[in-house]
Amino acid sequence: MFELKVITDFAAAHQLRMVGEKCENLHGHNWKVEVYVTGEKLDEAGVLMDFGILKKHLAEVMDTIDHKFLNELPFFSENRQPSSENIACYIADKLQARIQSPSVRVDRVSAWESNNACATYICKNEK
Repeated sequence: MFELKVITDFAAAHQLRMVGEKCENLHGHNWKVEVYVTGEKLDEAGVLMDFGILKKHLAEVMDTIDHKFLNELPFFSENRQPSSENIACYIADKLQARIQSPSVRVDRVSAWESNNACATYICKNEK
C-alpha cells in the first residue's frame, strides 16, 4: 500500500448551532487541511499519483470554500452544519470526485481549525 499526503489551507467563516455558546456566534478560522490518498500499485511512471495533479484537484476543492460563509453552501444544510468534522468530509467527497484513477482513493482528511484542534474524516473505501 502506498500513501501520499498533501497539506493546504483556507480561511472561512461559519456559525455552529447547539455546540456551545461561544461557537454559536459568527466566527472564522484559518483552517489547515491534511489530505491522504492511498493505492496499492504505482503507475507506469512509478508513482501513485502525480503530486501536481493531486494539488490541482485539491486547490479546486479549496476554491469552493475559501473565504466563504460556509453556512450558505448547499452541502452544509440544516442537517449538516459546517463543523470541522463535516468540512473534512466535504473535502474528501469533493476531492474523490475529481480523482480519475479508480486505483487511487482518498483515505482520510484532517481539518485543523487551530494549532491544537482538528477533526479527521476516515473514508469508507469499499472495494
